[in-house]
Amino acid sequence: MNLAPIDLLVIGFYLLATLFIGFWVSRRASRNIQSYFLGGNKLPWYYLGLSNASGQFDISGTMWMVYLLFIYGLKSVYIPWLWPAFNQIFLMVFLSLWLRRSGVMTGAAWIRFRFGEGRGAELSHLIIVAFALLVVLGYLAYGFVGIGKFAAAFMPWQLAADPHTNEICYGLILTAITAVYVVKGGMFSVVLTEVMQFVVMTIACIAIGLIAMVQVSPEMLEAAVPAGWYSMGVGHTLDLDWSGILESANQRIIDDGWSFFSVFFVLVLLKGILQSMAGPAPNYDMQRILSARTPVEAAKMSWLVNLVLLFPRYMMITGLTILALVFFTDDLRAMGGDVDFEQILPFALANYVPQGLLGLVIAGLLATFMSTFAATTNSAPAYVVNDVYKRYFNPNGSEKTYMRMSYMVSILFVVLGTGIGLFAPSLNDIILWIVSALYGGYTAANILKWYWWRMNGFGYFYGMLAGLVAAVPLMFTDLSPLYAFPWLFALCVAASVAGSLLTRPDDMETLKAFYFKTRPWGFWAPVHRALQEEHPGLEANRDCARDLTNCAVGILWHTALTAAPIFLVIRHWPEFSIAMVVIVAASLFLWRNWYRHLRNDPDAAENEDGGVANAGSGGQRSAIAN
Repeated sequence: MNLAPIDLLVIGFYLLATLFIGFWVSRRASRNIQSYFLGGNKLPWYYLGLSNASGQFDISGTMWMVYLLFIYGLKSVYIPWLWPAFNQIFLMVFLSLWLRRSGVMTGAAWIRFRFGEGRGAELSHLIIVAFALLVVLGYLAYGFVGIGKFAAAFMPWQLAADPHTNEICYGLILTAITAVYVVKGGMFSVVLTEVMQFVVMTIACIAIGLIAMVQVSPEMLEAAVPAGWYSMGVGHTLDLDWSGILESANQRIIDDGWSFFSVFFVLVLLKGILQSMAGPAPNYDMQRILSARTPVEAAKMSWLVNLVLLFPRYMMITGLTILALVFFTDDLRAMGGDVDFEQILPFALANYVPQGLLGLVIAGLLATFMSTFAATTNSAPAYVVNDVYKRYFNPNGSEKTYMRMSYMVSILFVVLGTGIGLFAPSLNDIILWIVSALYGGYTAANILKWYWWRMNGFGYFYGMLAGLVAAVPLMFTDLSPLYAFPWLFALCVAASVAGSLLTRPDDMETLKAFYFKTRPWGFWAPVHRALQEEHPGLEANRDCARDLTNCAVGILWHTALTAAPIFLVIRHWPEFSIAMVVIVAASLFLWRNWYRHLRNDPDAAENEDGGVANAGSGGQRSAIAN
């Protein structure tokens, strides 16, 4: 790709701006670890929402989603449920409220809040730290692979003769630049740079979508795709045959193992619901929730992520995909069995984005890497420093000591994640292992911790341990992590339940403090009865049916937000209109049945119009929580 001087100038200016912000806010971020990891809980929810959306808008995921839309057509809107993509719906409806009410700094600290300080809680604390750090390494490796492929395709300088080595060199350079502003500025730096990155990315997304609409007519696209490419229907089989167009696409469908699409659909929906109900993994998403000023702001932040992320991102994904379908298929066909679908994105940029705008688009795509890498890197020292070093080795250290340790941990994890990325086979392999195997082993224990009072620290530890032990070998086998999920989930449920019932329950005072402050629904009757002896008027959470209804409508809303920009860019106006009607109708429903019922304090009374009469923390609640 030959970049014009104006493009290189835009890219250079952007990289310098991110570094400047990192150093500019470093003084504020380094006041104490609360400021470094959570921004002092002073960042507005809309900044956190834009930051979280930017953190999820990564270059590796974008390359993967372009590949999915290229091969699977409109049915690809369901495939990101592997993450699951709609987990933000469950967060916005109830889980962000419950999580933020804890007032803790990390997911590991939340485990102590839930299980107390006994032996089981200690084991649970250690296992969640280990899981969180494994997730960090997985995401850092995933980001490194994606940015290396992307940068090597568009940068004008050849740093190595071998293409793979060239990708590694660029990956190392961009990783180093990103690490500098993250390590220096902490959460303040991450959020402020990601807000800037989100603005750049949104402009880039809209521009690519419009370029594709001008370049590719509906008739041109119709001639380039197989029958069934436009269908969102879920049949027993995929019903997509690329014969005569791109034979290698048929082989990729076989390799992915999703030909029996009804089975795949049921599995990803079930897996997605279960993983969403387990709550966020201890990563950058959880850190944003814990950084919010109040529980209600945490819920609104999770709502905003869906709204601002999906539409512009899928305009870009669709634009790049249809440009490649019409103009790049011959090149892919010429690659034969060695076809690399991850080259679709850089090809479309190289050939169909004009000078000047190309620099902005590339800066936006660099932002997608940097934002995700930054958010992930920031979560590692939060666990190592706060939950290991401070807790076990130096509980009385100075803030400067903790800050220096945070810098060292961030650098260490960048190096380790990059090292793993050097040996990663492909983006698809990394993604499937993270979302199906690693998160699959996380699901069972983390569902039970919210909804079952008898789940204790030992049960959590054994459930998580079973998941980790079973997940790691799946990286080295040909067994699909998705199809292994039901067995993995069953194993972890058995380990969690057995570990809980064969050991003593957690201390009732710990359970009462957790329940009173968080107020989850589920199987908490014994704890509720114990609290009623002290607080006779205490009401249980009876919002389960309403919350789950809102989640079901939210998934429909989320799917329509995904499909609408695809129909817009390919100019299928009837389907676009239907998607917009669904978005509006679901939004009105959620406004009335979810938004109007939000409250910070679980004991706050609601006004007739759905407002909150008392959104602060009551003295009664504070007393028992402390």
